[in-house]
Parts: sequence; structure tokens; C-alpha cells
Amino acid sequence: MAVLAEHDSDKAARILTVARELVLKRGVKGVTVAEIAEKAHVGKGTVYLYWGTKEDLLVGLFAREFLAVVEGSIDALTTDPDAARPHRLCPQLIHNGLERPFVRALQTGDADLLGVLTQHPRSTELVNMLGPAAMMYTLLPVWRQHRLARTDWPLDEQAYALQALMTGFLETATRTHTLREVTVDAPENVIAASVTALLGPEEAGPADVRATADEGLRLLRQRRELVLASIATNQETNPE
Repeated sequence: MAVLAEHDSDKAARILTVARELVLKRGVKGVTVAEIAEKAHVGKGTVYLYWGTKEDLLVGLFAREFLAVVEGSIDALTTDPDAARPHRLCPQLIHNGLERPFVRALQTGDADLLGVLTQHPRSTELVNMLGPAAMMYTLLPVWRQHRLARTDWPLDEQAYALQALMTGFLETATRTHTLREVTVDAPENVIAASVTALLGPEEAGPADVRATADEGLRLLRQRRELVLASIATNQETNPE
């Protein structure tokens, strides 16, 4: 497993913490490596020992948030396999994404916060691989196989509809003007009901649910390793 810089270095951990605070306060455009170094109490050159560019540092910061979402999902499925059911997992994935500011910003294209990094290839790769809507396409064949989703609909069309549903809920949650005159007390229940209406009633027994959770865990762990490898590739060898 790839080793992240902050696991071996207090300096790297401080740099990441300060960079996160500054970006959330001012946005990517208002942050410099010099200021990050000053507030982290390290020399500017130390930042470049861990990350070759400001871009590497900040995109790595975004990747760590996606990593946290994936690890939260792994923990949830490990503790409770029943959480693999579509009507439970879909609302949870949306919630996990929304509570992480960089994940939310990348999904909604928040250029005010992320600047040019909104459309950066590595940022796009993260959303395409680990965004809640994208994860649905990965999990949908598993649900279909184990009787947790209807199979009388072509997979690509069903995936398109499910991604559109998830994207719509994300848009509604992040842009309050989207539905100005309609509010609900428990949107997560509406998401769950909408997913069930789209995918059909769940007919899986305990063995199918367990198999779904196991396959979901395998897929999530696979993506976790891909993100870890991506982060490690774009950080310098630990100088300490």
C-alpha cells in the first residue's frame, strides 16, 4: 500500500492542514506556496520537497477527501452489510460527498473555490472514478446480479437514469435556488424512495445482500488503492 507523506512527516501533515484551511477561506487563486509554508512553519523549499508544484499539493488534497469518502463507505459496509442495498447506499454516498467541501466543489464545478483546478485532468478523474453518480455505474451491475435492481432495462439506460437522478439530488442539495418552492423534512428518505422507484423493489435474500456487500467492498478497496497510488505518484519521496 502506498505511504502518504503525512503518515511519516509532521511537516507534511502541517502543510496539508494549512493548505486546506487557506483554500477553504480564500479559494485556490488566493493561496500561494509561500503563505502555506509560512503558516505551516516550514521553509518554502520544504513544501517543494514533498510536492513538486502547488497543483500537485492541492489536487492531492482533493484526492485525500475522496479517499476519506471511500474509506467511510468501506467501514459502513464492513460494519453493516445491509448498507449495500441501493435505497440505503445511494443517500449515504450523496451525504458523504456533500459533507466534504472539496468533493462537493468538484462535483458542482465550483470555480470560485477551485479555480482552474475545477477542470484539471486529475480532478476530473477523481469525480469520474469516485463521485457518487459515477459509483452508481460501478455498483449497478452488482445490484442487478443479486436481485437488488430490476434487469428488464438495458444496463446503460438504467445507469444513465440512475446517474441523472443522483446528479439531480446533488444539484438540489448544493444550489438552494433549484427548488425554491418545494422543501421536505427528510430528503434522504426521498432519495431512498426515488432509487427504489427507479430500480424496482429489492428481491434479494440475506445471502445475496452479503454477496453484494462483499463485491462492493472489493470494488471500493480497488478504487482506494488507485487513489492512494495517484496521490503517491504526485508527491515527492519523503525527504526525512
